[in-house]
Amino acid sequence: MIPASFDYHAPRSVGEAISLLGSLGPDAKLLAGGHSLLPMMKLRFAAPSALIDLNKIAELRGVCEDGATVVIGAMTVENELIANPILQAKVPLLAEAARQIADPQVRNRGTIGGDIAHGDPGNDHPAISIALDATLVLQGPGGTRSVAADQFFLGTYMTAMAENEILTQIRVPAFAPKTGYAYEKLKRKTGDWATAAAAVVIRLDGDVVSHIRIGLTNVAPTALRATAAEAALLGQRLSETTIAAATAAAMAICDPAEDLRGDREYKTAMAGQMLRRALARAAARC
Repeated sequence: MIPASFDYHAPRSVGEAISLLGSLGPDAKLLAGGHSLLPMMKLRFAAPSALIDLNKIAELRGVCEDGATVVIGAMTVENELIANPILQAKVPLLAEAARQIADPQVRNRGTIGGDIAHGDPGNDHPAISIALDATLVLQGPGGTRSVAADQFFLGTYMTAMAENEILTQIRVPAFAPKTGYAYEKLKRKTGDWATAAAAVVIRLDGDVVSHIRIGLTNVAPTALRATAAEAALLGQRLSETTIAAATAAAMAICDPAEDLRGDREYKTAMAGQMLRRALARAAARC
């Protein structure tokens, strides 16, 4: 189908984009990679009066370091995440996980910021950003503010970002030495969303867990931080007993929607299996 008519704007700065959001009203939509919005427009499920294309704003792209923090522009595409030497050295989970997102064609256009800001529980970056303890920087007419990733996702397609704000940066602490990481994702075929997935960042002091963060993908109305599962592991030795307790705690918070990928019981069980795999792989990298 053909989308309904709309006005098109291509600002050259964040300030210009924010000004357009204010002047065009709530029916205007931001355009990043377009892989979520444009199909909805073609199906007439979305009919914005105007599109504000962020692709010409150079300040929203790229990766740099700010002390011990890695700063990623929201319009940085997936393939740039995969190839970036700073991410490969400082936050390798992000570079590795991007390879599991969609397919090469999508990764050439899809952006990390668009994936996060859309608020889709099936997207990968929300749970990954939670596991990475990321901070999301939002800019609006009132200035700039920061929101922790585990406080940003409020529900399906619902986030803490206001209608007149733009996600400009994703700020991630660089990994400390001996940090293990993994993103384990079950999907039906290449390019599909996850049936269930788990992101893990872990550090061990000897064989005792000294740091652990766990994010879960597509097993609830929004990405989940599995805090009870983290608590079951923190300060404990990794063993079948503690891993089983963490897995049970993670499965207990799952509330997946039934669809062609499976029913609630299957998706919940697969969340547990993905967490087990992610813990094993992450611990092996410490």
